[in-house]
Amino acid sequence: MKFAVQFLSFFVIHNEGSDPDGPKKYKHYQTLTHEEYQDSELRAFLDGEFKRIAKRKAEINAVSENVPTKIGRFIVEPGHDLTSNPNYNLFQRLRTAVDKTEFHNFSDDVLRLYMDTNSVRGGAFVLATAKLNELYDDPFLFLFKCDFESKIARVSDERSLITQVEMAINAKNIKAIQYPHMPEEGMIEEWELKIHQASHARYFEDFLKYVSYEKSKPEIVADQVMEMVHQYMETKWQAADIPYYDAGPEEEEAAASVPVTEEVAAMRQEKQQFDVWAAGEKRELQEKWSHDHVMEATKQLVELQPDLELRFKLDDILIKGHMDDYGSNIHIARMNGRYIVLIEGDAFQFEKGVSPIELLHPEEMQDVLQRVGNGVRRRESGEAPSLD
Repeated sequence: MKFAVQFLSFFVIHNEGSDPDGPKKYKHYQTLTHEEYQDSELRAFLDGEFKRIAKRKAEINAVSENVPTKIGRFIVEPGHDLTSNPNYNLFQRLRTAVDKTEFHNFSDDVLRLYMDTNSVRGGAFVLATAKLNELYDDPFLFLFKCDFESKIARVSDERSLITQVEMAINAKNIKAIQYPHMPEEGMIEEWELKIHQASHARYFEDFLKYVSYEKSKPEIVADQVMEMVHQYMETKWQAADIPYYDAGPEEEEAAASVPVTEEVAAMRQEKQQFDVWAAGEKRELQEKWSHDHVMEATKQLVELQPDLELRFKLDDILIKGHMDDYGSNIHIARMNGRYIVLIEGDAFQFEKGVSPIELLHPEEMQDVLQRVGNGVRRRESGEAPSLD
């Protein structure tokens, strides 16, 4: 995959004073044509970055909210096409620039928009159009943001350009935008772009105000689970002739008109408990649903997303598997007031060192359960120390 640069503009963003969080200014250093780029110091530094961002894999629904590489989609009103999106129009002007002056002017428009975001930081900002001549006639647009190391006080002049910058920026920390998105070679998604920002700062999400990002898989699962919770609550309380209302404004207004009986108070308390549970980052077992109810719920989730992970801790022990392992290979039970996780399978595999556990000849299940029960009774009677 060899990208041929058509035009490239190089800018530097710097602080006006000594405060790193203070006002920022930017300066245009050079705009290069294809021929000028071939002879520039930038070529050795940037050539690999075009391929790197193009090769990075990303999913429409990311595996987590904080993945560094995401796919964005231009937002348009129903019935309108891409030309109604300001971010798309800005990118298209750059892609269709006919000479270096026009490309510089359009690049300057991008910089002025970027400088208005809260996430702007000092460093180098590079905009480039580059073609994959063997695959496409139209160029790709790339935006690179490179933060400077704090120990670097200045940048070189307009002629040597990269002499000092090369020491000031680290390729591992480059943030990038590629448009259009290329899911695989030979395929283009004109409605989509790819962003890479290897930090928690929303460098480009703040900048591209008319680009949306689909929910991550954990967010989708959380929404689906809460929908199941609302269905459960509605079925449970309507069966008891207690009207159940969701959290929308109209529902809250209707709920306020319902006389607060003991049953209504219990329903509202349970709803609040579910809301608190869903909002918590670390949650405990709620003991609300039966095994069959949970099996049906997990089945619905796995049908939509077969690769869902199941991950939880029992005290300090981490259990990790797949959602469809619940009820088949992973079982949760209670014995004498304590929780038990049963994990079944055909073969063990140990890694990183040798332990005596690897020499075990396993006991039968009933013997283990008897031993666990005896241990609980000894602790309750004071014959053995408490686990706490």
